[in-house]
Amino acid sequence: MARLVIVSNRVPIPKARSTQAGGLAVALRDLMTPGAMWFGWSGRLTPEPSAQPSLVEARGVTYATIDLTSEAYRSFYVGFANGVLWPLLHFRLGLMHFRREDYRGYLSVNQSFAESLGQVLQPADTVWAHDYHLIPLGRMLRAQGFRGPLGFFLHVPFVPPSMLEAVPVARELVADLCAYDLVGFQTEEHARDFRDCAQRLLGASVDGEWVRLDGRVVRVFADPIGIDAESFAHEAERSVAADPQVQRLAGSLSGRALAIGVDRMDYSKGLPHRFEAYARLLERHPEHRRKIHYLQVCPRSREEVDEYRKLRTELDRLSGKVNGRFSEFDWTPLRYSTRAAPRATLAGLYRIGRIALVTPLRDGMNLVAKEFVAAQPDADPGVLVLSQFAGAAHELTEALIVNPFDPDAIADAMHLALTMPLPERKERHVALKEKVYRTNARAYCRRFIDALAARSLPRVAA
Repeated sequence: MARLVIVSNRVPIPKARSTQAGGLAVALRDLMTPGAMWFGWSGRLTPEPSAQPSLVEARGVTYATIDLTSEAYRSFYVGFANGVLWPLLHFRLGLMHFRREDYRGYLSVNQSFAESLGQVLQPADTVWAHDYHLIPLGRMLRAQGFRGPLGFFLHVPFVPPSMLEAVPVARELVADLCAYDLVGFQTEEHARDFRDCAQRLLGASVDGEWVRLDGRVVRVFADPIGIDAESFAHEAERSVAADPQVQRLAGSLSGRALAIGVDRMDYSKGLPHRFEAYARLLERHPEHRRKIHYLQVCPRSREEVDEYRKLRTELDRLSGKVNGRFSEFDWTPLRYSTRAAPRATLAGLYRIGRIALVTPLRDGMNLVAKEFVAAQPDADPGVLVLSQFAGAAHELTEALIVNPFDPDAIADAMHLALTMPLPERKERHVALKEKVYRTNARAYCRRFIDALAARSLPRVAA
């Protein structure tokens, strides 16, 4: 049987993994069976780059990592991946800072990945690369002579041609993605935007999911990522019964409803709009004062990027403004934490939440929405308030769908959630739960691997 090789920017080696496992590690757990390999950056910065990958075996899975220099990290990760691709793919052109030297660094690190991976790659391997950090990797592996199945999945959104053209290397990025055999996106909208880019920028011919370019055919399709819903639901139940942090928070609520948001601190998450929306709720619906707590968990990230430091300052200001205006001696309306919480604790918090606020300005999927649904009790479920620009909104249509740029709309949805009768909450929850359990992590992996294995691709009309 062919060996599966996962490639990502970072490698979640089990012994080094924190209690907060990343979404990708959780989603791919079923594929990490004995004989598989996971390849990527170690997370270490060294004076000299790795000459060859470091190998660690855990439970039969090989974890292969390389180190980066500080200069390579700055240009590859800070400069191009998060200074250009992240804002571009989240529709924030004004935050994009393109520099040719950063793009050269991005290509150089991808070349290092390809050369190091080539040292441990076998001809019969199947390679599945993940996310915007590794767009050129497939082309580089092909140039080294690898002829096995090559798949790529983009976890963030994609943009239409008129927006992609803003980056000076747009054509190179599209051509690099076309070097893979299979390219997956979170939604059909994202997949369609990429096919449009290939057609408009490169003159590729498109027939349904198939893109033909320079004699090659690549399949471009939607494969929404999911969670292990059953396991997460059980974890939520256990956490409520046994996690001291969840129990302390539940006790401090004193019968009040809990609105919860969990997001990495990032400008794409719409956090300032959300804080403003909560203030609008308390202002326009004073009957909810003293009856609700809003807990926002947003661990710090990418603090070397100036926009993220500015965001934290803005959130500090807004949270102080909300609490200064509405708090009373025995009630603090907004609790805001920048510390990461263990996955089990978050599961318990979701379970006791009456409202989940998942309102990114743009997101590939957003698994918090699915985790909240899985964690909720069937007998008395809470309500999901979900951005129309999250990939999850394409599936979870029974949520309260809002425009995240409109604080009044979010406030109205929160009011509706707090006043929604139990029968309606149950009806919505049943439909949402069925979808979350059906489009789970195992189904996501199986769809992609099965599609990658089907390499007898049809010809596309010119």
